[in-house]
Amino acid sequence: MHSHAVPKKERAWIVAVDMGYGHERAAYALRDLAGPQGYIIANNYPGIPREDKRMWHEGKSVYESISRLKPLPVIGPYIFEVLDSLQRIPQFYPRRDLSKPSLQVSQTYSLIEKRGLGRDLVERLREHPDRPLVSTFFIPAFAAEIYDYPNDIYMVVCDADMSRAWVAKDPKKSRIKYFASNGRVVERLKLYGVPEKNIFLTGFPMPKELIGGPGSAIIKRDMSNRLCNLDPSGAFRTRYAETLDLFLGNKYCPAKADHPLTITFCVGGAGAQKQLGINICRSLRRRLKHHDVQINLVAGVRKEIAQFFRDEVKALGLGKEIGKSVNIMLAADRPAYFREFSQLLRTTDILWTKPSELSFYTGLGIPLILAPSVGSQEDFNRLWLQQVGGGVAQNDEQYTDEWLFDWLQSGGLARMAWNGFIEAPTHGTYRIEDVIFKRPSELELPSMIV
Repeated sequence: MHSHAVPKKERAWIVAVDMGYGHERAAYALRDLAGPQGYIIANNYPGIPREDKRMWHEGKSVYESISRLKPLPVIGPYIFEVLDSLQRIPQFYPRRDLSKPSLQVSQTYSLIEKRGLGRDLVERLREHPDRPLVSTFFIPAFAAEIYDYPNDIYMVVCDADMSRAWVAKDPKKSRIKYFASNGRVVERLKLYGVPEKNIFLTGFPMPKELIGGPGSAIIKRDMSNRLCNLDPSGAFRTRYAETLDLFLGNKYCPAKADHPLTITFCVGGAGAQKQLGINICRSLRRRLKHHDVQINLVAGVRKEIAQFFRDEVKALGLGKEIGKSVNIMLAADRPAYFREFSQLLRTTDILWTKPSELSFYTGLGIPLILAPSVGSQEDFNRLWLQQVGGGVAQNDEQYTDEWLFDWLQSGGLARMAWNGFIEAPTHGTYRIEDVIFKRPSELELPSMIV
């Protein structure tokens, strides 16, 4: 049995992009691999050429525009549909050859080969050619291959399914290797023409401080507290007492949780669903005033969204509760956000968010309430989450005060937490390290749920 520690002499380049939070969230979980100098933001690193920065900015603007357009009445969904079609994921069935490059792949290769996008980055990475490269976005991985980076090139898939945009123009000849988040991604990569030897089923990487090693010590401890809040009537715990004892030990639920019932609401990187958080607060206003429930409104690094939350919470007559039953989370920068968000999750009972990469966090034993999707890949995240039983689509947020507490009393949310804990992979970070260091893994492979 090995320690799952990362030796100082064994490092990798961890390359992410700050488009939304998903790609960087995956990279953050792998930061031990990077060491002090090996963590790179491909679209925003010191010394990035002006032309590269401009090309990245154009792409990021389109991404964020897509997210913000959808909620607009009448015209929003139509414009969103047109832009989203560029990265649409084709139907999985019938299984067929999908290896032909998409328009987006051709456009990406043109940016790299004809306009030099990523050349400067790859040249900088060559300063430590002994390091494998692990990218959580496809463009840096493509650039590394095109500009002949001399070490292994890996790509982390950040959703429960993926578009053809993530696979090289000629997948059979490409040497890019993939860390698949679930079984569907494994099978999808095969349809896109990626050789099986280049596919590793690992699960999505999550921060080690939320897991607690191969034995999941932290997950189990946090889940024990969570179950007390999610099952106030004891309906779930009474029915599954033996199973809980088997997995969590005979102290699977303390006499009282170490925190009040806590909902964490995330708006996403583009801030497209900020109003939803306020609608939830409006419905829970009475309970928030009496401190029967607590809510975290996560603004990420966006000051304007944090200000929106503050203004609207005050307008609801809840100004005195800011910092008490209403917590508005604003981080100084993106690394601080990921660090603080991890801490927030340890006392989170319910995560309310769109079906982003956070869908995989149900593996921590957290039930998810799903806001509407933004982007076609999120539709597949939603489907996967429902298949493992770790989340459910939101009801009308105006009546959260009613249906949410019906779900609690029935033990339904506790059951979702348990389903996520049992069915969703949690040890992606450790498995990825095992693959990179080419060491045998003591961890079981995740389920091949497709």
